[in-house]
Amino acid sequence: MPLLVTNKKAYHDYEILEIAEAGIVLTGPEVKSVKLGQVSLTGGYSTVDKNNEVWLNNIHIAPYKPASGIQTDYNPLRSRKLLLKKKEISSLIGKINIKGYTLIPLKIYTKNKFIKVEIGLCRGKKKWDKKEEIKKREEKKKIREMLKYQ
Repeated sequence: MPLLVTNKKAYHDYEILEIAEAGIVLTGPEVKSVKLGQVSLTGGYSTVDKNNEVWLNNIHIAPYKPASGIQTDYNPLRSRKLLLKKKEISSLIGKINIKGYTLIPLKIYTKNKFIKVEIGLCRGKKKWDKKEEIKKREEKKKIREMLKYQ
């Protein structure tokens, strides 16, 4: 499972409650661009439309340079369909309707030649939550250093 891209900002800004794996519908040049790591997950989110289809929005996939002649009107921020089972979608719909919950893309990786997106059901952290997390991380670091020198 080679990891292509990680959304580090999502791990800092959101509390991840549940994780789901989804396939993604891409064009040929987009696949090559993603495999080169030319994608940004920052600011991305997922929505469910009235037809119970999950869409990945605000993900920037850079145009693949050798295909610039083929892709004349390429939009790098277009919405891309996610492939999930009906049970997974209905489960997510019920959880998204809770106030403050959203679907955020966490990682993009390859699995058996397919490109997969790991989406997380997230709840936004407050400023004090972030500060508290940093304090805990610093305390753990100090403890490791103390044990290392003893």
